[in-house]
Amino acid sequence: MDKDMWEACVAFHGHECPGLAIGFRASQVAEEFFARKLSPKSDEMVVCVTENDACGVDAVQVMTGCTIGKGNLIYRPSGKMAFSFFDRDTGQSIRMILKPLSDTAEREEKIKFILEASTAEVFAVGKPEYELPQQARLFKNETCEVCGEAAPEYKFHIQNGKKVCTDCFIDYSRGW
Repeated sequence: MDKDMWEACVAFHGHECPGLAIGFRASQVAEEFFARKLSPKSDEMVVCVTENDACGVDAVQVMTGCTIGKGNLIYRPSGKMAFSFFDRDTGQSIRMILKPLSDTAEREEKIKFILEASTAEVFAVGKPEYELPQQARLFKNETCEVCGEAAPEYKFHIQNGKKVCTDCFIDYSRGW
């Protein structure tokens, strides 16, 4: 284990916890799978799709350089403790989902297990069941005709003949 990188993750996140260890370990497994170091200063060629918004995402950012701002960290809200990594250069991809942890283990025991057990004991590993997300794009901003705030054009709706942002849009649904 790269102790310096672990300490960098802890410093960024603010404390040691099992969740941070999960993201740290998932990033390590992705590096092994792609057979190259994922740099914290990486370009957008490595993409992580996280299915949770928990502590592990902080470790992924530190370890891989994937961020929401660069468009190579994508949140897919399934709630699962799962991480998928894609390499745009090679087309390779891997998905890891955490296996159930012991309910009786103490916090420190869980961290040690996640960081030191075999990959097969910690994660179910496979391929993502979805395609590599497209690269981040820039969009023209529009101004909402209700609140006056700007947002990217792809987030707008037409309502009562006006361009409205997602916040001002009143959804019309009749149950399906």
